[in-house]
Order: sequence, then structure tokens, then C-alpha cells
Amino acid sequence: MAIPIVAIVGRPNVGKSTLFNRLIGERLAIVEDVPGTTRDRIYGEVEWDGREFTVVDTGGLELQPETAMAAQVSEQVRLAMEEADVIIFMVDAAAGVTQVDLEIAEMLRRSEKPVILAANKADNPKLRQEVFQFHELGLGEPLPVSASHGVGTGDLLDAVLAELPPAPPTVETAMTKVAIVGRPNVGKSMLFNALLGQERVIVSDVPGTTRDAIDTVLDRDGKQYLLIDTAGMRRRGHIAVGIEKYSVMRALRAIGRADIVLLVIDAAEGITAQDVHIAGYVHEAAKGVIVLVNKWDLAKQAGLSVAEVTRVVKEEMKFMAYAPVLTVSAKTGRNVDKILPLVDRVYESRVNRVPTSELNQMINKAVADHAPPTIRRRRLKILYVTQADINPPTFVFFVNDPRLLHFSYERYLENKLRETFGFEGTAIRLVFRRRGEE
Repeated sequence: MAIPIVAIVGRPNVGKSTLFNRLIGERLAIVEDVPGTTRDRIYGEVEWDGREFTVVDTGGLELQPETAMAAQVSEQVRLAMEEADVIIFMVDAAAGVTQVDLEIAEMLRRSEKPVILAANKADNPKLRQEVFQFHELGLGEPLPVSASHGVGTGDLLDAVLAELPPAPPTVETAMTKVAIVGRPNVGKSMLFNALLGQERVIVSDVPGTTRDAIDTVLDRDGKQYLLIDTAGMRRRGHIAVGIEKYSVMRALRAIGRADIVLLVIDAAEGITAQDVHIAGYVHEAAKGVIVLVNKWDLAKQAGLSVAEVTRVVKEEMKFMAYAPVLTVSAKTGRNVDKILPLVDRVYESRVNRVPTSELNQMINKAVADHAPPTIRRRRLKILYVTQADINPPTFVFFVNDPRLLHFSYERYLENKLRETFGFEGTAIRLVFRRRGEE
């Protein structure tokens, strides 16, 4: 299911990034009292009253930019507006209506997108009463908010939800959803076609040929897979202006939709910082993952060995050591037939449910073999463990005090779970709750 997108737009320095941080509940956007601080679009997930949507922070919109950088920022804002389901137009209650506000409002009316008018910096009763002046913009009732103090943001979110497209009904599917991701030009589309055995996607040596996530149903040996091809992902700050930049968000959304992610890297170029960065996205999303080292025909000519490449991948992606590594060549077909069977194995790990008795027996032995460290003269006590969910496997530990958990001991417990029950190729989640918490 596609998650709706809400874009925050407005002229420079009206508080868009402050509102963005307030809505997502963390300081992700850089906030400075200097116009133009936010240049690249930044995105985050928001849940309100049972609905989820992606909120996008944008740079200050200048309709007549005087510099090349300002022109690039304005182009990015326009792309965000085109992609958005709902637009929050932010103005400055303290500054009042400006000529730039009037021009942006005219552009928004032409867009025919739902627009929520938010008058920010309404930090006192006098300013909140004066937001009526923004009726001049012709975009409906202005909502007074103070992003820095959190005033009015609940009403703003209610207004956003009222404009979101209806949530489609949830449809259970037996298909395993597989996203193919990686930085540009590592051979994702050619690999996609090799899996399908037909030309479903344009294959090109030009990075960024695939702009949108493309879904295709593959029926193989009585099993169905939903294959999601995505645009090449680059690290923030290394993304070209235009369509390719916005495709990064679509790729991240594809990761969110997937059960299993095929992370494609280029054997000829070796593992790069960008590859590790993308792996981090997949790990944080707690997905199943398989690392495909593509273009092995070129690597073999260079004298590389499977063992050495696998060792390097595991070393560079220590946080994702559970991921199997497979050398492939979309061009020659090497090991392409092994990908889907490996997907099946990883998926089985994701839906594996451990009996509670076996789980607690294993954890008790792990604690007996290696007790938790003492923190401020107190020691973590694990009282009971249960598996709360699958896909990803999620384990809830009821303890005396979660604050006594050291990250190294959490890693120890995860390693013991993997040693005992497998969980090949999938992230697992460990949740620690105080006794008595639901």
C-alpha cells in the first residue's frame, strides 16, 4: 500500500523545518535562523489517529531565484509539490502577508492539490487573532500554529488527515514482496529482467534510467513473488537535481513495502560507502536482506575470489552480518536461478515462530552462561520472554528495569537467538519492557 505524501512548502525562513521536526518527533532537519538552510528535501514518517503518511521538508521557495542554488532548491520544491497528496503551505504570522506569499498561493491554487494553510510563529494570543489577514491568500481558513512550542499542531494534523486520500482496504496476499535496491548503475534492472526471463524494464548503462518503483508479479514453481524494481539510490548530498533525487524517496518506500530486499552491489567496483549507507536503510527497516554481488563476470576476470568478496562484504557491513551473500551475473545468468530459493529461505526465517518454552529455556541458559553487566550497582534481570510478532521476528523481554540494558548485552542476546533458532537473512527486533507494562 502506497503511503500518502504531505509536503511542507513556503518561502524561506518561515519555520518549515521546525514544523517538520515537531511532526516526526525528532530533530532530523537542520534548523537555523538563516534563510536557505534546508536545501535538499528531507522526509520522515508520521502516524496520527491511526493513519500513516510521509511528510517532506522542503527548502524555501523563491519564484524568481537570483542564484543557481536557489533555482535548484525551487525546482526541488516544485517536484515535491507534484508528488504530494496534500500540501501544507506555511506562512509567518509575525511577518504578515508578503508579496511572495501571494505569488506562491497563486501557484498552489493552480496545482489543484489540497492545501492546508498554516500560519506559523503565532506564539501569543495577539498573533493568533491576527491570522485572519491570511484569508487574502484565497486558500481557506488559516490555522494558527507555533511549531517551536507545539501549539496548534494537533489541529493541523487533523486537517491533513481530512484531506488525505481514503486508505485502500487491506488485502492479504500470499505473495512474497521483493524489492531490488542499490546505488545507480549496479545492474538492478538487468537483474530484474534476468529473474523474469523477459524484457519488463528498460535496461541502460545510464544511471537513473529507472525513475519509479515498478511492480511485477512473478509466478515460479507454484509460488508468487511481487518484484519491485527501484531507481538507484545515492547518499544525501550526492544526488543530482531533478527526477533522480525524488526517486530516492520512492526507493525507500519500496523498501518499506518489501518483505525481502535484494541489495545489489557492483563486483567490479567493490563495496562503497554508498552501498553501506543503503544497507543501513534496509537494516533500520528490519527487512529480510540478501546481498547480491553483481557483474561477477568482470570480477572473475580481475582475479577476485568468492571467499574474499564475501569476507569484505561481511566486514564492511558488520551490522548486517546475518545477510547471505551471493555472487551473480545478470549478464551471463550466473547464480540467478539461486536467488528465489534463497528468498524463500529468508522469508521462512522471517515467519518462524519460536515456542515460548524453548525461547525462555534458551534465554535462561544464555544468562547463566554470561550474566548482564552491573550498572550503578544494579543488574538487569530477565523475567520472561515471548515472541510477539513475525515478519520481522519480534521478541519482547520483560525485565526489572530496561534502563539497565547495555547495548553490548542486547547484541549478545541477539547473537544467541540466531545461534539457536537461525533467522538467516532477516533482522530481528528485541523489545525490553518493565514488568507490568503491556
